[in-house]
Amino acid sequence: MEGQDEVSAREQHFHSQVRESTICFLLFAILYIVSYFIIRRYKRKSDEQEDEDAIVNRISLFLSTFTLAVSAGAVLLLPFSIISNEILLAFPQNYYIQWLNGSLIHGLWNLASLFSNLCLFVLMPFAFFFLESEGFAGLKKGIRARILETLVMLILLALLILGMVWVASALVDNDAASMESLYDLWEFYLPYLYSCISLMGCLLLLLCTPVGLSRMFTVMGQLLVKPAILEDLDEQIYMITLEEEALQRRLNGLSSSVEYNMMEMEQELENVKTLKTKLERRKKASAWERNLVYPAVMVLLLIETSISVLLVACNILCLLVDETAMPKGTRGPGIGSASLSAFGFVGAALEIILIFYLMVSSVVGFYSLRCFGTFIPKKDDTTMTKIIGNCVSILVLSSALPVMSRTLGITRFDLLGDFGRFNWLGNFYIVLSYNLLFAIVTTLCLVRKFTSAVREELLKALGLHKLHLSNTPRDSETAKPSANGHQKAL
Repeated sequence: MEGQDEVSAREQHFHSQVRESTICFLLFAILYIVSYFIIRRYKRKSDEQEDEDAIVNRISLFLSTFTLAVSAGAVLLLPFSIISNEILLAFPQNYYIQWLNGSLIHGLWNLASLFSNLCLFVLMPFAFFFLESEGFAGLKKGIRARILETLVMLILLALLILGMVWVASALVDNDAASMESLYDLWEFYLPYLYSCISLMGCLLLLLCTPVGLSRMFTVMGQLLVKPAILEDLDEQIYMITLEEEALQRRLNGLSSSVEYNMMEMEQELENVKTLKTKLERRKKASAWERNLVYPAVMVLLLIETSISVLLVACNILCLLVDETAMPKGTRGPGIGSASLSAFGFVGAALEIILIFYLMVSSVVGFYSLRCFGTFIPKKDDTTMTKIIGNCVSILVLSSALPVMSRTLGITRFDLLGDFGRFNWLGNFYIVLSYNLLFAIVTTLCLVRKFTSAVREELLKALGLHKLHLSNTPRDSETAKPSANGHQKAL
């Protein structure tokens, strides 16, 4: 009987492993297909010839797609775990959800950590060096020569990074036990290196997310149709049409003696056409879309931002009075044992919405920064080098998202796998400083956003607007002269 029970247990373990592997493969296949179409939408169209560069571009495309799929999986990791916990808590004995268990969740976290390391340290550097390689001098040109050069560059890069990590770790903790652990590549080196990358990703999120939270109002205002209050859209369309015709006539009769050159006139004409398209869209929009959707979306964004700041403030108070609020060291019940929120399923849904909102805001804030503004992809006109840079940036942001969400107290779900083993998560001062900086910077960005119009009017009333103390886009638009030499009054 004991032998039969052991065989039956092995069979059940084998079937569970096969089932979990199949589920992971299907989920990743869906993410890979979606990522492939996203990259193909932005990738620059190249010749379909089967030459050497086309093969290199295709390999880099596949590696970038794999990285983007891993990034999407890292973003969905925490929301999927939270909703799985609530489902298992609500239906503990349901036959149709037996595949959803703690083993599957832990496996997904481990795979996300493994593939993130693989993409960040192997696949993306290989794709970049392979794309830029030409082969060593004196060797026959071809794919093999480029692969050889890429491998040599990867080895040199690995030695450089390992040496930097060794020196940094020796400077921080210079005892005998730490020095001996430095020689353990798999158990110490890679987790320590990924911990440093995660800290850099969290710092990048700390910079991008507050900017994105304030920028989201502007972005949604550009996507939605604003209410037409005390505005005559027909008159504005008539005026912009006259301006477009005037610019078109000046462009047709342009010569070398004209003040404006051809490029400036074409750019101004394109801006006028864009403004005319927006005005026509506002005119065609229904009353519900103009007067209901826009205010509702703005109120919703304001509520989500306020809830995020309040949760961070509550987490700061919890950190000061309760040691168990630290993201590292808290090991709650297993998945499906207890709800993570006092409000049950509603609280879990709110946490998921806030996590996605923070991720979208961080991406918007990342591309809003001046130093990363050149990374913005363009439809059908983005080089593979820029695509690789975007994939690496999104991977760093998405890998740090679960850590940031847990550090800020957005969710109480414990970090699983290698995500919960980062050394800096156990430092009280780092975690507290991170929460304080996030709350302060977000509040300052929101105050600056909502008081920009008041500042502009005060500067104009005091006669200081000529000093350009306000550096908002609104100033540049209002001060831009039109084609007939007068200021735009639209």
